[in-house]
Amino acid sequence: MESTFEELNRANDEESSLRPQSLDEYVGQKELKENLRIFIQAAKNRNESLDHVLLYGPPGLGKTTMAYIIANELGSNIKITTGPSIEKSGDLAGILSSLEPGDVLFIDEIHRLPKQVEEVLYPAMEDYSIDIMVGKDSTSRSIRLDLPAFTLVGATTRAGDLSSPLRDRFGIKDKLNYYSTEELSQIVSRTSRVLNTTIDPEAVVEIAKRSRGTPRIANNLFKRVRDFAQVLNDGHISMEVTKHALERLKVDELGLDDVDIRYLKGIIERFHGGPVGLEAIASSISEETTTLEDVYEPYLLQIGFINRTPRGRVVTEKAYDHLKIDHNQGLF
Repeated sequence: MESTFEELNRANDEESSLRPQSLDEYVGQKELKENLRIFIQAAKNRNESLDHVLLYGPPGLGKTTMAYIIANELGSNIKITTGPSIEKSGDLAGILSSLEPGDVLFIDEIHRLPKQVEEVLYPAMEDYSIDIMVGKDSTSRSIRLDLPAFTLVGATTRAGDLSSPLRDRFGIKDKLNYYSTEELSQIVSRTSRVLNTTIDPEAVVEIAKRSRGTPRIANNLFKRVRDFAQVLNDGHISMEVTKHALERLKVDELGLDDVDIRYLKGIIERFHGGPVGLEAIASSISEETTTLEDVYEPYLLQIGFINRTPRGRVVTEKAYDHLKIDHNQGLF
């Protein structure tokens, strides 16, 4: 039997194979790509490090992938960490001091950096130096350590949670937007080729339509549909298998899943359609507020199923129509 470690390595290899390696391969985010292409070329022409980059937007839109691509386009190495994993200023100092000239440092969930760590990052970003304390108590003193020029790429789903001093130190700030069905179809088609799986063109579009405008979801749905196809249809993904799999996965024609439906029905049935606070909704359907706010609400707002008002969340007529619920008559 294959070991867990070997299975994990295989899964990581599969994920790596699906990740585009260059701006040309990256589908979607046209304006961001065009701007980055200019900024990267200009930095290379001047033989300078690229200015620090902040990427923000809902999860699954390709922020991590873009960080890898920036490093590849610069011809640099990339070092990866997360905000929550850097607990002390010494942790950050260790990471920064290990960088080579021109390296890219990617910090995911950068909004979760502790305040004392964030303050160490300021001079590193501005002056390529950090101040470290040596000694203890009365003998302690600060020593300035010079760093090589590097590019920090920060990613966050909650740009509003970043402090102004940190946000202002990023020279390049860009929001990643939801993808069109056409763009997601290109991603699903590419994934099918990379994973050597045959798929009908209409099945590609069906998966794309149900992917909530999000590449990560598109790839995850593709893999699950591939499982059904392997068992039920000799590995070929047909339209029939696709619809059957997505129905079993409780993903409807707009990409809404069980949590979305419980969220919307919770507001409608328990709070008369709103307005209602997020914490009350989360408590009523047993979900975390941060999960609802970061993962589910952005898409529901995007497709016009909810509104955020000063008094709370409100379900729109479009959501009532989609769920086939009448304001007065209840379920049809």
